[in-house]
Amino acid sequence: MAKRRQPTPADFKRCAIIHRLVAALGCLPRGVARWLGNGLGDVGFFLDHRHRKVALDNLTLAMGNTLNAQQRWDLTRMVFRHMGQILFEVSWSLTVPAAVLNRHIRIDGLEHYRAAHGKGRGVLVITGHLGNWELLPVVAGRYRIPLNVVYRPLDFTPLNLFFENLRTRFGAQLIPTSHAMFRIVRAMKKKEVVAILMDQSVDWYDGVWVDFFGHRTCTSKGMALIAMKTRSPVLPVFMYREKTGFRAVFGPEIPLVVTGDKTKDIEINTLNYSKAIEKGIRRHPEQWFWVHRRWKKKPYCEWPRP
Repeated sequence: MAKRRQPTPADFKRCAIIHRLVAALGCLPRGVARWLGNGLGDVGFFLDHRHRKVALDNLTLAMGNTLNAQQRWDLTRMVFRHMGQILFEVSWSLTVPAAVLNRHIRIDGLEHYRAAHGKGRGVLVITGHLGNWELLPVVAGRYRIPLNVVYRPLDFTPLNLFFENLRTRFGAQLIPTSHAMFRIVRAMKKKEVVAILMDQSVDWYDGVWVDFFGHRTCTSKGMALIAMKTRSPVLPVFMYREKTGFRAVFGPEIPLVVTGDKTKDIEINTLNYSKAIEKGIRRHPEQWFWVHRRWKKKPYCEWPRP
């Protein structure tokens, strides 16, 4: 993998411009911002035919007969509105102090984190592109949780710098996905927390085939490998939007399965993590990233025969 170039002064200037533009949106009254977020989502829904079709196809696959055609259409529109809201929520978060943000975030299940952290082996967190995941570092800062976030750097350096600043402003540290294992293991030895987004499709050599909404899809095996190596507890954590703010939900620890068969253990643990994310999505399906082609890859046994 090619080494990423160091940011230049021009990159930092462009990053500052991006920050000012995004923060300017945050100065709008919250009611106006919500209205604009919904409007932006509606524009995307009606104009972005490709991603609208991806979302509709995904909902047909995942929900089956539980939703009719009109319900899938309405839910997809809500998904686009949700994505529009994220922009204005992130913008707003740049304009107010942490104390104001915390007044708008309720917490469920913090006792699960405290019990897991009390084991003294660090904590691994699985989450996904669900609700407003960009606000999770606010909770970490509020409770002085030593958070590390695994992320893939963006190719456009000024925008990557913007997101790095966004995610670290409350004390979180970032771990690039390339060669991440060493830093993750080191964080576990220091009894810290490492969060990983694991709700997207990966290539076959980076994952295992497990069930997700009733269909097999290639899912990252990284979390299972890390948990098996460190024996650190794994928790699901999500940040949902509500009518009057947000709710961070810490789920109970997902028990680690160790049978002695490494291949089998990777599959079982990855399936359990995938099921936890599915459960989180089912709680608020309108707040998940259905426009991602989660089931785009097929197991070899499902390839069409010549």
